[in-house]
Amino acid sequence: MTKEQFEREKNYRVSIAIAKSMLAKRIITEQEFKRIDNMLIIRYKPVFGGL
Repeated sequence: MTKEQFEREKNYRVSIAIAKSMLAKRIITEQEFKRIDNMLIIRYKPVFGGL
């Protein structure tokens, strides 16, 4: 894994962790979470995160 791939993966994981926390606190809905996840996958192109 290159440094760039690692950075993309890290940024995706941090962002999705925030979204999961928001989902758990019912700040966002499941549908909104899925939309956020898709947007993050497109933005960061994670190596493993989108699996």
